[in-house]
Amino acid sequence: MSTCTSASSSLAEPVAATAATARTWLLLEQPGPWGPKALTGSHLDPRVGRALERAAAGTGVRVGLIRRPGRHADRHDVRRRTAYVAHTVPGGTWVREAVVEDPGALLGLDFGALGRGDHRGFGMPYEGDPLAFVCTNGKRDRCCALKGRPLAAELAASGLGEVWEVTHLGGHRFSPTMLVLPYGYAYGRVDAELARQVLAAAREGDMVLEGCRGRSAWERPGQAAELAVRRLTGEVRAEALTVDGEHGTRVRHLDGRAWDVEVTAVAAEPPRPESCGAALGAPLRMEVSGIQPALLTNSVV
Repeated sequence: MSTCTSASSSLAEPVAATAATARTWLLLEQPGPWGPKALTGSHLDPRVGRALERAAAGTGVRVGLIRRPGRHADRHDVRRRTAYVAHTVPGGTWVREAVVEDPGALLGLDFGALGRGDHRGFGMPYEGDPLAFVCTNGKRDRCCALKGRPLAAELAASGLGEVWEVTHLGGHRFSPTMLVLPYGYAYGRVDAELARQVLAAAREGDMVLEGCRGRSAWERPGQAAELAVRRLTGEVRAEALTVDGEHGTRVRHLDGRAWDVEVTAVAAEPPRPESCGAALGAPLRMEVSGIQPALLTNSVV
């Protein structure tokens, strides 16, 4: 039976510039089963889930549920949960963690401040191995469970990083998909070897271009522009490049160089399912048609 992932792969659909956009991630542990819309379809109080969605809307914060890889007992009596908040904009990257007993307490966070990169003292700095979140929510798309859960289990057994399952990263047709913090790069069509390379690179402050969907801090045109500049220059240091929102798709390097990247949104042809069981569609892809060194004034190199 054909799946959304097999259709996407057979069409050689690029994964670049398809990452979910989030300047800041709020990820809350919720064991047990997840429904298609997990924030209101799990053992998390749906009133809290809806309130978190409303609080995050328009702030640059994306909320997701996480759980440890493996068999998931159908538990209702969770007493303590891990929560991560991570800001992914270069120059202001951080990850904070806390243990919460009442998920509703997260509604007291200033979501606007979190989206701007101000954690307001939430939790404690996370200082462990890179965090890997593999999408495994089969109720949202079966490919995520069939391909994501074995990957998450293998990574957890390898001891190469702190591994969690996550409810939704977008782009089911690129399963298995993975988000890596602290830098916020997302990856698609990930196998265990690529995941190991990504986690090893993140430990050194680098990213891996292969399979990279983009950095979640940027909108999709910015993701395309950054990845194009990385391919052009060979730069892999995660914090070396920034997308200048005031100049559209201008990419700036820490050393003072900059590039203007021409990016066009193009409807993918032929139509393909964006998710298993969905109608055929023509998802937009970001096409890079040119890169030029930017003419800068008062540059410091």
